[in-house]
Amino acid sequence: MADTLAHKKFGMVALLLEAVFIVLFGVFGKYHDEADAAVWGNATGQLKKSEINAVNSIVQNYPMFQDVHGMMFIGFGFLMTFLKWYGFSSVGLNMMIAALVIQWSMIINGFFHLKHGKFYIEVQSMLSADFACATVLISFGALLGRISALQCLALAMIEIPIFVANEYVGLNKFRAVDMGGSMFVHIFGAYFGIAASRTMAKKADGDNCNDGSRYHNDMFAMIGTIFLWLYWPSFNAGLAVGDDKHRAVINTYLSLAACTLVAFAVSSLFEKGKLEMVHIQNATLAGGVAVGTVSDMMIKPYGAVIIGSLAGVLSVFGYAFLAKRLRANNFLDTCGVNNLHGMPGILAALFGILYSGLASFDEYGYGLYQIFPARAPKMANGSFTFTLKDGEQAIAEGEGRTAGMQAAYQAAAASMTLLCAIMGGLLTGFVLRLPFLDNVPTADFFLDNPVWNVPEDYDGKQHRPKRREGSRASGDAGAASALIAAGDGKQRDEAEEGV
Repeated sequence: MADTLAHKKFGMVALLLEAVFIVLFGVFGKYHDEADAAVWGNATGQLKKSEINAVNSIVQNYPMFQDVHGMMFIGFGFLMTFLKWYGFSSVGLNMMIAALVIQWSMIINGFFHLKHGKFYIEVQSMLSADFACATVLISFGALLGRISALQCLALAMIEIPIFVANEYVGLNKFRAVDMGGSMFVHIFGAYFGIAASRTMAKKADGDNCNDGSRYHNDMFAMIGTIFLWLYWPSFNAGLAVGDDKHRAVINTYLSLAACTLVAFAVSSLFEKGKLEMVHIQNATLAGGVAVGTVSDMMIKPYGAVIIGSLAGVLSVFGYAFLAKRLRANNFLDTCGVNNLHGMPGILAALFGILYSGLASFDEYGYGLYQIFPARAPKMANGSFTFTLKDGEQAIAEGEGRTAGMQAAYQAAAASMTLLCAIMGGLLTGFVLRLPFLDNVPTADFFLDNPVWNVPEDYDGKQHRPKRREGSRASGDAGAASALIAAGDGKQRDEAEEGV
């Protein structure tokens, strides 16, 4: 009986969580007026002015939401398929985590913004939910192959309240600016996952022959890279408005392009004239992370290109050199999220401090108060009304901050995020080690067959010989490629398996 319950544990917990979500949505959730039939003009076929604006809001926001949605389910999912025998889990668990986080983050974020005892759901809140998905999926990348489905549920349920609380304080109390989420999403997700991984890791966990890739796996992973690369401008611009949105798209577009060319170049230099696929899969995306915080600011086209170039160098350096040293100290990071999300996120935070400190009314006009609302003059009635370039009036609750003060708050928000991520990740790692959460035996790391029904041609080996030097996580995959290329037949098979 106990054994039967153990096999059903994940399914029972997942159904229980969904039942809780149903109750919470029933009690507290409500359509935004844009989707409420009682407010909308469907019954008469006539639209009031406010309803016309609502229609335009949906038309403007949904395409970018759709792009970001594709990033979560296709981009992140396929980027993680590089492991030889973990493809089902990479795509499948990614999908499950995202579906859970969409609901859980809406509920938790809703409690921070309750109005009349309800939280309101519309396209913008859906986009924010996908940002939350990105945070947990980044953390999942650090733990990829070493946690069970039940532990994935626990990871998401614990991480989201900490993430939402940190973001709420950063945006609403510190009033920091982070349009593309480089601080609140990428830094938080990366170091939360790495801290949790460090807490869970045992000394021998890094020595596993299945912690590596094969030719066709890397091809699948490039599908994820391409989707993320194409849609990243929507990620960084999705929550922006007006000319800020236009600028965020341009800045991200240029940063990604520069990052990609530099990543190819630096990979060739570091790998003695050859290209390393792990660099191309990941470092080419670092420009999107590094420009995120300042994507809507007046950084100028050359600034976007410089930021992307620096991100490409930094990310390739992380994969080529730093990852190996971190792994030697038992910092296990399966996907290398430190190199793609963590360090480029810190770079983004530094540029956020710099450009916040340089922002002036002469350069931005009244748009300065749209990007930095806290810099608007402090008024007796609490709000400052100004007119934008298109003639539209906007309101900011100003604090009269100087540029230097805003830069200081940017630094404080980044520091708080890093601290919350590390402390929250360490705590979560201890929780994930609880026996109830079905800890994965070391021999089953990076394998699908303990969790999935696999086809007959699945050939994952449940053993743990010494990890070959060419493991992706070691930052020296080229050594494995040379070893495999040198053999044929049985020798090649043995080389691939690390035997």
